[in-house]
Amino acid sequence: MKYIFVIARVLLGLVFTVFGLNGFLHFFQNPPVPGLAGQFMGALLGSHYYVIAFGTELIGGALLLSNRYVPLALTLLGPVIVNILSFHMFLDSENIAPAIIVTVLGSSFSRRCAVPSRGCSWRKKPD
Repeated sequence: MKYIFVIARVLLGLVFTVFGLNGFLHFFQNPPVPGLAGQFMGALLGSHYYVIAFGTELIGGALLLSNRYVPLALTLLGPVIVNILSFHMFLDSENIAPAIIVTVLGSSFSRRCAVPSRGCSWRKKPD
């Protein structure tokens, strides 16, 4: 069971690190989004709010990959996951599958950190 949480942590860390970097470096080409979703994305890009959003994704993803400060990473990424799911539910419901996958990964991994006796990190404690 321990390995399932390690896989969830690494996958979630990879997703947020790659897409956080993509917000700054643009190595994946995004097609234009029509309708209200396009207007929303235009407002985010025009106001430079994306710097905060993608920066939070990048920092949270890097913390998950390094297995350091995992509760902080989950605290940072929780609102981002809610916003991703809300965006796809209300504005772009055709592409909701990746949002559901990220939500399931985030919630399954967060449940392990919710119980203090289980802990979030699998590093051995120093003697």
